Amino acid sequence: MASRGRFITLEGPEGAGKSTHLKALAARLEAEGIPVLCTREPGGTKLGEMVRNILQFDAAGESPVPRAELLLFLASRAQLVHHVIEPALARGEWVLSDRFCDSTFAYQGFGRGMNVAELQAINGFATGGLMPDLTLLLDIPQDESQARVSSRKGPVDRFEQERESFHTRLAEGFRQLARENPDRIHRIDSTGPQEATAAKIWEEVAPLVTSFNGGSLA
Repeated sequence: MASRGRFITLEGPEGAGKSTHLKALAARLEAEGIPVLCTREPGGTKLGEMVRNILQFDAAGESPVPRAELLLFLASRAQLVHHVIEPALARGEWVLSDRFCDSTFAYQGFGRGMNVAELQAINGFATGGLMPDLTLLLDIPQDESQARVSSRKGPVDRFEQERESFHTRLAEGFRQLARENPDRIHRIDSTGPQEATAAKIWEEVAPLVTSFNGGSLA
């Protein structure tokens, strides 16, 4: 019977480099002989991808109110955990997710002003209590975040269009979550070259690899 896999999430403000570094980390893990499944939030399932379009681009023809926004995120997450994450972990695969529960606590909690303790409770219901083994918080200053988002090609989503004060609150929210959960959430400065950030990420992940492989790297 295969050993249960590990669950790693990448979090952070807009433009922090989560998608780029998730791909790089997946390749590094696969080079170590570890099977990897990559996913994202919201999304990762057919239902989740439909919800993603509603949440990011108002695909339903109207913007969801904050409570509806929260419940849509949690519906997508419940589907993802049940159909994708838990089965992969049971097969012994490592799951890397671009965002998970900490984005809810930061965006809807600190950003929208909802009660974080209540969000944690309802998130526990949606996920069946599943939490990441390790969360990598990629952190950048707000002006760099805005510059990176502005340089992107393609449509700007609802969250990228939020006021500066919203992004200030969620960035500090992420940092507060890291201070409150130091064993799980590891903050990484993502302002430098990609190679430097990737090296910092691997420093955090390597101990998990070592324990998973019985005390050695490939």
